[in-house]
Amino acid sequence: MKFTILNIDSKSNARCGELHTESGKVTTPIFMPVGTVGSVKGVHFRELQEDIKAEIILGNTYHLYLRPGMSVIAGAGGLHSFNGWTKPILTDSGGFQVFSLNHRRKITEDGVRFSSHIDGSVHQFNPENVIDIQRIIGSDIMMAFDECTPYPTTKEYAQTSMERTHRWLVRCYNQWQETAPLYGRYQSLFPIVQGSIYPDLRCQSAEFAASLDLDGNAVGGVSVGEPTEMMYEITALCCNILPKEKPRYLMGVGTPANILECIALGVDMFDCVMPTRNGRNAVLFTRNGIMNMRNEKWKHDFSPIDDQSDLFADREYSKAYLRHLFINEEMLGSMIGSLHNLHFYLWLVKEAQRHITAGDFSCWKNEMVQKVSTRL
Repeated sequence: MKFTILNIDSKSNARCGELHTESGKVTTPIFMPVGTVGSVKGVHFRELQEDIKAEIILGNTYHLYLRPGMSVIAGAGGLHSFNGWTKPILTDSGGFQVFSLNHRRKITEDGVRFSSHIDGSVHQFNPENVIDIQRIIGSDIMMAFDECTPYPTTKEYAQTSMERTHRWLVRCYNQWQETAPLYGRYQSLFPIVQGSIYPDLRCQSAEFAASLDLDGNAVGGVSVGEPTEMMYEITALCCNILPKEKPRYLMGVGTPANILECIALGVDMFDCVMPTRNGRNAVLFTRNGIMNMRNEKWKHDFSPIDDQSDLFADREYSKAYLRHLFINEEMLGSMIGSLHNLHFYLWLVKEAQRHITAGDFSCWKNEMVQKVSTRL
């Protein structure tokens, strides 16, 4: 994998670049639509590629491991062959999903024993088999297995959790070194920085992750309940330590305003379920603000959903019609909402790239943060 920085903003740490994988090029900063089980909910891959112009999607090790299972994915020749997505794929290690199953799992030094949310069956994840699972999936970028530290938590537990994550990272690294890709496609490994809200722990973790000199680095354990300003402080701290020549991935973030602020801090890669989850629930993000499409105010508004957009759905469907679909719980409403929001998120990061290159990113960003946070 190769990462090249093309331009740097003079008034912030924002940069744009190119990430080259064997499955294709990704321009940064980038937003990755979340395809948890190998699909982005309610959106065809043709729409993702041609209308939304997504360059990379995210899959989840935990969910794919449970369904359809590794025998199916291996039989298909990896996730790219199974789902037909030809561009790069990043897989989360399942650490966050295990974290969210706190009543169903037990953490030990070896790994995590958990019961499936589907049928209650008991499974074990550890650093070695999580790498093996991601080898079978065949993702271009694999995430190391980590413990996503909860918020709030004591500093003592945050340190214990972080140190365990570091030991697991070494084991992931060793397994990655000792195994080979199954489908002839190089797979990068990214470590994950933890440490909760404690600056000294975050510094230690970022330094440890950077010391392995892997292809990129991720910041995890944010957007788990801490105040937004604290998230920005953690992100800035980590970005100042993680190598400038490597891509930085902020996991699970976030709103359009979050993404813009974190681009300014030096983040290159983002993922979040928010655009599709909110889109399915009638909340649309636009360059002028946030629209709740169930509101009465749209009932007789026959103007396009977004006449500034080049997305066919935004120009061909009216706000009144989209509201009608949501009020009647028609599946098409959720599909249009998801499509619109993903298109907007990809438009937003492409605009960020353009303004970084033009040299006016900081001024544009400050204006956009206010606009995209407005309730319409």
